[in-house]
Amino acid sequence: MSTRRNFLRGMVAASGAAVAAGAAKPAAARETRQRPPEALGLLFDATLCVGCKACVAACKQANDNPAEFSTVDRLWDTPLDTSAHTFNLIKMYRSGTMQTKDAEENGYAFMKTSCMHCADPSCVSACPVSAMTKNPENGVVEYDADACIGCRYCVVACPFGIPKYEYDSPTGKIGKCELCRHRYKDGRYSACAEVCPTGATLFGRSADLLAEAKRRLALKPGETAVFPRGRLRAADEGGVRHAVWREEPDQSYENVVGSYQQHVYGETEYGGTQVLKLSGVPFEKVGMPKLPPEAAAAHSESIQHMLYGGLVMPLAVLGAMTFIARRHVRHDDENEGENRDGR
Repeated sequence: MSTRRNFLRGMVAASGAAVAAGAAKPAAARETRQRPPEALGLLFDATLCVGCKACVAACKQANDNPAEFSTVDRLWDTPLDTSAHTFNLIKMYRSGTMQTKDAEENGYAFMKTSCMHCADPSCVSACPVSAMTKNPENGVVEYDADACIGCRYCVVACPFGIPKYEYDSPTGKIGKCELCRHRYKDGRYSACAEVCPTGATLFGRSADLLAEAKRRLALKPGETAVFPRGRLRAADEGGVRHAVWREEPDQSYENVVGSYQQHVYGETEYGGTQVLKLSGVPFEKVGMPKLPPEAAAAHSESIQHMLYGGLVMPLAVLGAMTFIARRHVRHDDENEGENRDGR
């Protein structure tokens, strides 16, 4: 029995030494990853959104998602938030009398809620089985249901609260926007942008969308300007880069310029996102979280590597469990000694 005791003591000591060694090496955060040069994304302009929710219906159809009901009559698809069956939603901001669109006081505004396709996504960093991955070419954050083990770490990790678990299924999976990547092979693009009647949701290369967003911020409120719809065509449209997309007629139209907050949401937030947003109402009031310019994944991965590198954390856990178990288990040789004393 002394051999077993020595083994247990050795395990506890080894785990303690491993933890101490890990603590002696502070985790250094890696650099926040950037968007790929050919990253695809969306530009949502809240000043152009009329709240028709055509994008919500198109997203459901494109992804073969069922309706979700929040009313007694159950006649219409009325989801209250994104879910495993609702990847895209338009939410409404209300203030006072709601007389003026896109006004912070006594006004109303719309905001699109969907996956932001972060340049350095926490959901990808947190996933232990690579069910969440970031496409190295177009930057789309993709989900593989076959690889998923249902741990829901991605749900907890996302600062936007986007990945949602399918709790109503015995074989639940995660649901989130993937920019309709399954449609690319047919020359199609994100359904929400394809059907938007005002161009409030615009699809394209993130770099081109950012340039378009900054063009709009430089416009004077009240003047007339041209706004593209559907897919933003880049300056080098004739190049090989855009050969994948199906040719469509120019859908640009003239509209009155709204009053913008002088900021492109997603340009720098959380290391940058491929979905960019413009708004006439402060972003915090329309439901967009205030985030630092660094992605959390840049810090959390370093901590994870420090803890799990060299089996530091597993040894620590095993040592702690062994110590606790030893305190609550009476060994055979102790029992034998008591029996001899009793006789």
